[in-house]
Amino acid sequence: MAGEFKNIKLFLFDMDGTLYLGDRLYDFTSELLATIREKGRRYMFMTNNSSKSVKDYIKKLEKLGISSTEEDFITSSQATARYLCKHHAGQRLYVCGTASLKEELARAGFTLTESAEETDCIVMGFDTELNFKKLHDISYLLCTRPDIPYIATNPDYVCPTEFGSVPDCGSVCDMLYNVAKRRPVVIGKPEPRMPEIAMEMTGCSKGETAVIGDRIYTDVKSGLAAGCLAVLVMSGETDAEILAASAEKPDLVLADASAILQDLREA
Repeated sequence: MAGEFKNIKLFLFDMDGTLYLGDRLYDFTSELLATIREKGRRYMFMTNNSSKSVKDYIKKLEKLGISSTEEDFITSSQATARYLCKHHAGQRLYVCGTASLKEELARAGFTLTESAEETDCIVMGFDTELNFKKLHDISYLLCTRPDIPYIATNPDYVCPTEFGSVPDCGSVCDMLYNVAKRRPVVIGKPEPRMPEIAMEMTGCSKGETAVIGDRIYTDVKSGLAAGCLAVLVMSGETDAEILAASAEKPDLVLADASAILQDLREA
């Protein structure tokens, strides 16, 4: 595998399942991140998890022993805020999401409402504070206003935990599809928007950028859609059976991201 990353200047890492699992940092992660910077290259953390703010992630990584700043992140919450500013500026948002997502959107200048009657646009996120009132209100809006803008931060079906998984945004969107037969506009991976924003922020080209993650249907597809090097690591959700059955194939398959460290050392 020597030389696979010789032209890569920007490493876009998924986090959970790629650099850590739950609250356990993988043994190679600290040295990998340090080596990327020692080589004069850059990494960013790219996550679909909209339940946490960038500040939350900075605190989490600090507890795991990784120092980071806001410039090191591109999240589905940030990408959603950018999309809404471009396409739905000034609209009142009904947000099915956590306080962190709501804070991100409010900081972008949006008015948030909990009244279905006052809603101009629906935003769905990974909502760890989900309740039936929210499901009722969103169902009402989708059924009675078929043209209302409907945005989802990410399509993930599950969020990994140390005991297994919990339902993520995509699972809730599927449940609402059974109600109203509508699919949202998806912002996060597998769409190319987050890698494209990261490349825009750093000035790196597609040929200089790698997307690394443990899920084919989000991480790999996002990298492929953005024209970057799409790297699958087998240290999280994907196993050999899932990989074999997938129509989308990564450019590179690694047991885990420690192989990138070895490649950079050899370079």
